[in-house]
Parts: sequence; structure tokens; C-alpha cells
Amino acid sequence: MDIENAKLMIYVLSDSLGETAEQVAKAAVAQYTNIIVEIKKVSYVTHNETIKDLVNEAANYNSIIMFTLVMPELRNFLIEEAARHGIKCVDILSPVIDSIESVTHTHPTYTPGIIRRLDEEYFKKVEAIEFAVKYDDAKDIRGIKKADVVIVGVSRTSKTPLSMYLATKNVKVTNIPLVPEVKPPEEIFEISPRKIIGLTNSPLKLNAIRQERLKALGLSHEANYANMERIMEELDYAEKIMKSIGCPIIDVTTKAIEETAGIIMKIIKEGN
Repeated sequence: MDIENAKLMIYVLSDSLGETAEQVAKAAVAQYTNIIVEIKKVSYVTHNETIKDLVNEAANYNSIIMFTLVMPELRNFLIEEAARHGIKCVDILSPVIDSIESVTHTHPTYTPGIIRRLDEEYFKKVEAIEFAVKYDDAKDIRGIKKADVVIVGVSRTSKTPLSMYLATKNVKVTNIPLVPEVKPPEEIFEISPRKIIGLTNSPLKLNAIRQERLKALGLSHEANYANMERIMEELDYAEKIMKSIGCPIIDVTTKAIEETAGIIMKIIKEGN
């Protein structure tokens, strides 16, 4: 065989997509400039018959088989079949899995495609966070009908931090401030009240929080925003709106964000 024009077939087998083994194959091939290489990826290999057919095909070429098969039965069958045909077989995952098992004295789950599912979870989380940012504080009321949860309440009841925390749990949240001078969007009366969560807080706690907020902004603590009479007016108005919706109401006075989020997650689960 002419080395300068050698043709190599690399079969990439996986019980999932096979992207890991394919990337390793491409990285290795990039080190060679004097050979012609074709990479054939075969995804979702779950039966011995599929392996046998692929090995028989590979036997007709100058070939290598690279694989990421986590199930021991399939892996062993492939290794045996490849050896029977004199085909070089490269196991990408097993050396690493075996090393981790040896050092940690724990056993792998042998779950095909688990990294892809973890990636999907990650992207769902990113999507939920982007949703919470986009539809925060009634920036766009179209988010009301797209959201998994709509949080309503007066200013400084932790609507935004709670929305962001829930987003890390893959929950799409929008939040709507309730202000006496502003009519709430009609959309909150058009969706299921089980998708809406009302937040309330004690007047004294709100007064303290709002005064701190004014101080941070360099404003007078005597501003109407932190006025007790104004706070009572807002809370009464918000309560009327929440009761007209018929949504669950959570008093966040003594609750941490995580605790409130846990209650909301429970409500979501019970509503499904």
C-alpha cells in the first residue's frame, strides 16, 4: 500500500450521538497530513446485530473502530468481534471510567447519553434565566402567557430575586408589580390562577427595606415610597387584586428566597 495515499476508514460507534468519539477521532486525524481518512459515525448502537454488521463492513477496509459504548455487554461483544477480524479497536470511555471507579470505589451508572441529557438541562436553565431577565418587572406583558409562573406583589417583596432563583430550577418566571395607580394587565386574569403566585410582606419589614433602598439611592427616607401610610395602601390594593385572581398568596416576611421558592415549586407540582 502506498503510504502517501493511504485510505483509512474510522468507524465511530456510540450508544448515544457519538460526538465525543467523533471529536477525538478528528483531533487524532488532524495530526496526519499524508493519509486520506473517512470517518463514519454510527449513533444509538444498542444491539449486537448492529455491531456485527458494522464490523463485517469494516473488515473490507483499512479500518479502525473507535467507540463510546457504556454498556459492558455491547462493549465486550464489539471488542471480541473486532479482534476476530483483526480490526484495531479503540475504547474511548472505559479507561477513564475504570480509573474513576478504582480511585473513588464507586460504580458508574452505565447510562447511555447521560452527558447529552445534562447538556439539555443546562440549556433549559439558561433559557429560563434569559426568560426571567426579559420579562422582569412587567417589561413585556407577553411573558405572562408564556411563563410557567407569574409572580405578583408590591415593590420590595423579592419578586425579581425569586424569579431568578426559580430560573435556576428551570422554571420560566415573569413578575408583575402591583401599584394602586397602575391597572394590572388583563392577561393575569386570563390564565389559570394556579400559575400566579402573590407575594406579601409585613408593613414594618417593607418600611425598613424601602428605607434602606432609598438610602442606597441617596434619597430621603421621608419619601412617599417608604411612608407607612403609602405602604398600607399598596398592601391593601395588592391583596384585593390577588383575591380577585384567586391565586395562592405567600407571606415572605420571615422567609428566605429558597424557602419561598420551595413553596412555589410545591404549588407547581400539585397543579400539574
